[in-house]
Amino acid sequence: MTTTMKIAANSQMPMTAGNGSSGMANGVARVLKAAQTAKPPGLDGLKDVASKNNPELRKAFDSFVGQTFYGQMLDAMGKTAGKPAYMYGGRTEEVFRQKLNDVLAEKLSQSSADKFTGPMFELFSLQRR
Repeated sequence: MTTTMKIAANSQMPMTAGNGSSGMANGVARVLKAAQTAKPPGLDGLKDVASKNNPELRKAFDSFVGQTFYGQMLDAMGKTAGKPAYMYGGRTEEVFRQKLNDVLAEKLSQSSADKFTGPMFELFSLQRR
């Protein structure tokens, strides 16, 4: 089993060739599904209602925003470094780097997305009223 397959197997991401947008599409689908099934919060305790009554919406929101933010950041960082003169893996290395960025973005969003998505989620909840 190659390193790419191990990383993808551990992250529970589909092994597809391409630009890695399937993870983002799944995140969008989860956020939309959770938003459609959620009940609008009342006026009392609005900050706590959204996260307590619907934790799956909060989790999907954190996952989507975190993966989008970190994914874009990692892609931008990768574009600043040029291709090395020696030891370049070609298309295989590009696919590996994209999958690695997807896994890193997922792990980073799991560990710290809730810290910066709190205010965004509150605004999202207010718009749904």
